[in-house]
Amino acid sequence: MLMNREKSVLLIIDVQAKLAPFIHDKDAVEANCVWLAQVAERLGVPIVVTEHFPDKIGATLDSVRAVTGGAQYVGKQCFSAQADGCLASTAVADCRQVVMCGTEAHVCVQQTALDLRWAGKEVFIVAEAAGSRDPANRDLAFARMRSHGIEIVSREMVAFEWLQRGGTELFREVNRDFIR
Repeated sequence: MLMNREKSVLLIIDVQAKLAPFIHDKDAVEANCVWLAQVAERLGVPIVVTEHFPDKIGATLDSVRAVTGGAQYVGKQCFSAQADGCLASTAVADCRQVVMCGTEAHVCVQQTALDLRWAGKEVFIVAEAAGSRDPANRDLAFARMRSHGIEIVSREMVAFEWLQRGGTELFREVNRDFIR
């Protein structure tokens, strides 16, 4: 199945200040989350951001917060945002497709993705924008999620599928500003 921007929401999971320094390849994960948020914003895809115990783990990183001004922010206590119930009043509830990124891939990202999949959503994890402290845990999470029908994709797959076609002004803008 292809990702469609009219059916999609971008869900950014727990990219928080006190956890981020411990994530393997943290700078790339952060930069790719920012990139996805900027592309989503340009294409009119709604964005939802979760924060797990923000009083303990810190707020969303400033770089992500700076590009998600129009996003819905929700706090959570369960590892799975779906199980926590905090997504019920967000764009996630209204969209068929959920494109996900964030941390940690083997905990909050995976548990949320599995719960969303079992709730009937089409779920896509952006590989280079999902991280864990230990890359082995990230890889195991990707394999497990894939075995449950969750698609593991790249950020460019997301952008080009959301665009659907070349030759438009929107394609030229995204290509110029984001595709390198």
